[in-house]
Amino acid sequence: MCYNSQLCDESSKLRHVEKDVLIPQIMRERAKELCSEKVQAFTKCCQETGLLMVVKCRQENSALKDCLVGYYSDPLFYEECKTEYLKQREEYRATGIKKKRQKLTSNV
Repeated sequence: MCYNSQLCDESSKLRHVEKDVLIPQIMRERAKELCSEKVQAFTKCCQETGLLMVVKCRQENSALKDCLVGYYSDPLFYEECKTEYLKQREEYRATGIKKKRQKLTSNV
């Protein structure tokens, strides 16, 4: 909780690298997790077809791309990831310890 409005404003300001690199990185990681079924289908198709994957895996690639782009272009998803980043940054500034993001594991 922030009681000094000047400090609150400073703590929520984002640098260029945070807006353009770090938050999109979190978005990519989370989107991959949320689209994991499509990632697995595309990966399986590529492994099974080898060099012909460009031709034979179009449907899986298209489904994966649609899923990922849907998350990348969602302003609410961006705000969720931004909030997650700000929380991580605040925790790091308080403790000096960088916390690794836990990945969801699937039972495959």
